[in-house]
Amino acid sequence: MRKVYMDNTAGMPVDPRVIDAMNPYFERFYANPSSLHSFAQETRKGLESAREKVANLIGAEKSEIVFTSCATESNNLAIRGVAARNKERGKHIITTSIEHMSVINVCKHLMKQGFKVSFLPVDKYGIVDLEALKKELTDETILVSVMYANGEIGTIEPIEEVSKIVHNKNAYLHVDATAAIGQVAIDMQKEDVDLLTLSSNDMYGPKGIGALYIKKGTRLKPFIYGGGQERGLRSGTENSPSIVGMGKAAELAKSDMEVECQRLTKLRDKFIKGLLENIPYSFLNGHPSKRLPNNVAVRFSFIEGESMLLNLDMAGVAASSGSACTAKTLEPSHVLRAIRLKHEEAHGSLLFSLGKQNTEEDVDYVVELLPDIVKKLRAMSPLTPKELRESV
Repeated sequence: MRKVYMDNTAGMPVDPRVIDAMNPYFERFYANPSSLHSFAQETRKGLESAREKVANLIGAEKSEIVFTSCATESNNLAIRGVAARNKERGKHIITTSIEHMSVINVCKHLMKQGFKVSFLPVDKYGIVDLEALKKELTDETILVSVMYANGEIGTIEPIEEVSKIVHNKNAYLHVDATAAIGQVAIDMQKEDVDLLTLSSNDMYGPKGIGALYIKKGTRLKPFIYGGGQERGLRSGTENSPSIVGMGKAAELAKSDMEVECQRLTKLRDKFIKGLLENIPYSFLNGHPSKRLPNNVAVRFSFIEGESMLLNLDMAGVAASSGSACTAKTLEPSHVLRAIRLKHEEAHGSLLFSLGKQNTEEDVDYVVELLPDIVKKLRAMSPLTPKELRESV
């Protein structure tokens, strides 16, 4: 049976060139980089080289990169760190209703500690409401957190415009770039962001490693204390092999991005067109053009995403119904609800996230396969209108 993996937002394969770069740091350069002997100096060189490569990917300086264990930790460090360090200035934070749960839940945690948090609405495509942002900003606002792009619906946010509005009020801007990194060009000089969350696994690097860009002059407190590694902001012995792997992944993302972005955009558009043209009552989730090149988020009326996923899996295709981080809950995605989909529409949604390994033949396979699955499920669904059920 043909096997097609289209769940790259949840987990990407590690590029073999990344594995090759990591191997010496398991076998030969295993010393603790904080030690003083010459063995450690070799490991330290690898870490600093990786830091420079990650900085180069986003147009930053290497001193502005702090390595963490993942994007969730980076989001926590950015939001909790700014809140703790700047609460004397104000206790108001603004974010959006479609952020990752590692942003939303941190904000809810801070609300219990006396902070006020405003959750901005988005339009039907998932674009943040800039007028609402202007109205919510006050002299008490210390931080605004807006994601670069949404991994569930693919919509890319107007970060440059957000930055101008936020900095007009002298607040910090944090951007979670987990879904966008390696997919689209991100430039800290152009976009003027104060804190940016990065993930290794979302650009074909190893899992369990992330980074936070912190613009010079941004004030935040750590929440992990220890030996003072990573400028005292993230203590703990550095995960040398994974940091080197993330550095290599960042280097490859920078060199491969333009060609790969064009290839994936072409595949994405063919995929969307094929599904919407061949399956009646099917719709695109997210913005039609301001979207990530690898994101195919669609919904089908009268049936549930889980049933489609199981049938696709039996045919060798891996996809998802939304974020893997919320897959254990039966509630419809908060992102799909925020773009004003009805409960049943949200439950009828599927996410195909493409990657380097996907080909035009993969897309053709799923476009041919899915209409029959949808027909079969609609024929059994009590939600399907009688005339449509009879026609299938």
